[in-house]
Amino acid sequence: MSEWAGAAWVFAAKGVGAVAGSAISLAYLLPRGRREAALRFTVGLVSGLVFGGAAGLKIGEALGIADAIGEAEAALTGAAAVSLTAWWLVGAAQRVIERFPANRKDEPHA
Repeated sequence: MSEWAGAAWVFAAKGVGAVAGSAISLAYLLPRGRREAALRFTVGLVSGLVFGGAAGLKIGEALGIADAIGEAEAALTGAAAVSLTAWWLVGAAQRVIERFPANRKDEPHA
């Protein structure tokens, strides 16, 4: 039964890390509206939950602290890093796509 408790803590750490990564990302690239904010938050949360554990292990190895931190701390760190990266990449991709005339809402398509 303690295995489930440990897994719950790791999942919770991933969730907190993903939300924290998205929150930190607000300082870098603000969303232009509610829809963009919801999209970027969802992408950050899901990617943090899915890839947070693996990213945390890789970050721990790269920094040489893998033996010094626990599984939940690694998941928290990885989820925050993945969420922050995903939030920024989605926002940057939207800015690039908006520069093409065919994708603008105010101009008719040819």
